[in-house]
Amino acid sequence: MASEPPVASERRVIARHAATVLVGQLAVMAFGVTDTIVAGRYAEGALAALSVGSAIFISVFVSLMGALQALLPIWAELHGAGRTHEVGRSVRQSLYLCAITIAIGMAVLLFPAPLLRWTEVPPAMRDDVEAYLQVLAFALAPALLFRLFSTLNQGLGKPQLVTWLQLGSLGVKLPLSIWFTFGGAGMPAMGLVGCGWATLVVNYTMLGAAIWLLRSDPFYTGYRFWQRIEAPDWRQIRLFARLGVPAGLSVLVEVTSFTLMALFIARLGTAASAAHQIASNLTAVAYMMPLSLAIATSARVSFWLGAGDAALARRACRRGFELTVFFALLFAAAMATLRWQLADIYSANPAVVALGATLLLATAVYHFADALQTLCVFVLRCYRVTVLPLVLYCTLLWGVGLGGSYLLAYRGIGPWTAMQSPLAFWLMGALALALTAGLFIALLAATLRRRR
Repeated sequence: MASEPPVASERRVIARHAATVLVGQLAVMAFGVTDTIVAGRYAEGALAALSVGSAIFISVFVSLMGALQALLPIWAELHGAGRTHEVGRSVRQSLYLCAITIAIGMAVLLFPAPLLRWTEVPPAMRDDVEAYLQVLAFALAPALLFRLFSTLNQGLGKPQLVTWLQLGSLGVKLPLSIWFTFGGAGMPAMGLVGCGWATLVVNYTMLGAAIWLLRSDPFYTGYRFWQRIEAPDWRQIRLFARLGVPAGLSVLVEVTSFTLMALFIARLGTAASAAHQIASNLTAVAYMMPLSLAIATSARVSFWLGAGDAALARRACRRGFELTVFFALLFAAAMATLRWQLADIYSANPAVVALGATLLLATAVYHFADALQTLCVFVLRCYRVTVLPLVLYCTLLWGVGLGGSYLLAYRGIGPWTAMQSPLAFWLMGALALALTAGLFIALLAATLRRRR
């Protein structure tokens, strides 16, 4: 990237980077799609339990992943400044942060009972959910370490290797989920837990491949990763924390405002949970596009900031925003237009399909607002703006989104009586994200003006 002339098309560079990241992210998202379809075909109760279990795991994993993903601007700036020799040491120091995230995540996943009781998940569902999460607890460490490898490659403008590994892992995950869930060839049917075991096997396989590449691929030689790890450098770790902690907490607020819906919806019954799982799964898949564009844009913005060219950093931001708006509109339109066909893929129950199709109308609006705020928050991290986004997330996503949706669903708000439907959660969630996106756009514009 450092050798590219300033006149190179930022739109083309960002699109190429984002497309590579997207392919890999969709392969990983296909893990969830696979498990949703497999669990749904195994039993409606398994699909409902997966809705709750995956909500908890995603909340934990994505929040902790956010703390690691926030390190991307640091490595992209070092890359842009040509300070190659400093990258290896920085990555080794990041392992201390990664170890902390693993310990926190495993503690939550191994002991989810208090959370299940607090959100009033039906007792009949809890055993399956707890068994599923206990397996995923041991799949968390390789998943977070691989995410560190992925963030490093994105920061260095080299996402291709990660994408190939993610694509290859899908070829392992799909047959394993089917085999472990339904049994056969000497393997007993494990139901929902089988999906968790398949994830564990795949995560360790991906991590092993990543370690092998770091040791053998000539691209990594100049970064000197394989040296004895230094004692904790608290100055460096504080720098990581200033980016990673607010970013991780922001992601926690964003994700829990999304995934806690599944836990609150569970009390409406298996049909409501199953329909919500359809909507949330498709929304999560669609989210991979703005996430990929945000990663690519932030890598490019940080690269130019490291190179000392603030004007090209602003241009990269504008091009990323244009691409995000275009694709967000495209995905939202497809979600609304094809809602019946999409819902029908997941379930054979007409009631679940009908409710799922209704929810997809609201998720189309949800997705567009989500795409805009995602791009903004990633670029704001490049400029070290992390605390105010966290405050806005807490106020709007938890207050307006999650709190408002709970009231609308179960108690009513003003002239609107209690809906007793998962639609209430998606409507209020879309409203909260729209407000968040508007404020983030204003904050990003103000930040760019100050950095001229």
